[in-house]
Amino acid sequence: MSHKILVATGGGDCPGLNAVIRGIVKRAQMEQEEWEIYGCIESFNGILRDEVEIMRLTERRVSGLHVKGGTIIKTTNRGGPFHFPVRQPDGSWKVEDRSQLMKKRLEEMGFEAVINIGGDGSQTISMQLADIGINVVGVPKTIDNDLSSTDFTFGFQTAVQIATEAFDKLVTTADSHNRVFIMEVMGRDAGWIALHTALAGGADVCIIPEIPYDPAIIAQKIETRYLNGMGFCNIVIAEGAKKADGKVTGAAPTAVGDPHIKLGGVGEVLRQELMDLGVEHDIRVTVLGHLQRGGTPVAYDRILATEFGVKAFELAKEKKYGNLVVYRHPEISYVPFEEALKQPHLVSPDDYLVHTARAVGMSFGD
Repeated sequence: MSHKILVATGGGDCPGLNAVIRGIVKRAQMEQEEWEIYGCIESFNGILRDEVEIMRLTERRVSGLHVKGGTIIKTTNRGGPFHFPVRQPDGSWKVEDRSQLMKKRLEEMGFEAVINIGGDGSQTISMQLADIGINVVGVPKTIDNDLSSTDFTFGFQTAVQIATEAFDKLVTTADSHNRVFIMEVMGRDAGWIALHTALAGGADVCIIPEIPYDPAIIAQKIETRYLNGMGFCNIVIAEGAKKADGKVTGAAPTAVGDPHIKLGGVGEVLRQELMDLGVEHDIRVTVLGHLQRGGTPVAYDRILATEFGVKAFELAKEKKYGNLVVYRHPEISYVPFEEALKQPHLVSPDDYLVHTARAVGMSFGD
């Protein structure tokens, strides 16, 4: 008897997604019974479209896949089973609930379970699918590391490594030109990427969403780094950083089915604020953007992603549905979706990493 599992990758791309897929497939091949693993193209869009798009994931197809960035089954952060965008005859768009259609097709195609690899938005969908009777196992994915149920999410360490390497390069050019460099990194509402990068790179200032900043305090810190016009200062700022008024910098979403504000530009905002305060040093801004999401995952993320893939298959095989795979040192375990999504994993101002940063002279602009 053959068993079938459908795998989906949703949300932003992330180093390690392919390693999870490979882990699922290779673990399935260890079973005496036959397990067929299929990939759903572009998250759940592949099974929701009028013409179904799925891909058979064989051991040959995933060979060597753990070193490749991105996802071979594609991904999207738009739409979903409960808010699927459909173009109308007049050219406008309408959002439809296609969750029951998805359930029907899964049953007709003989899929026993779905493994959904994604962040908090994707796992919210997982929980909703479980509520309507679909057998779902979740795998946490996000470079932001903002899921509280797991010690780390794969992709985070790679994003930090990429950001740190970029920051190291900015330090040398800042020193050479007596400049202030502001490097803007991803993370949405969580400051983990910025904080780890700032510590690893020896930043003078680190600005994160969890600690509102005062531009005047940052301006004062900058001046301590100069003597007779000579010196330099390097700043890491998270894209979701905000002042005491709580306002973030970004643009409203324009794509159909995408509810997320497009964060970005806070580095330039800070540059202007510092200039308005009278900072006369040459200030430059670098926005890393999607460089942090792409490329080959570091060894840590390949290993963690493979562990997640193996555990996800085993949960599906054991019919332990409605759960999210998690890493709780030193074990790979699982928790119910409800527990996993209770609250985000954000930086506490009392976190020891923050204490460490302050202890070596780093300013958070507060």
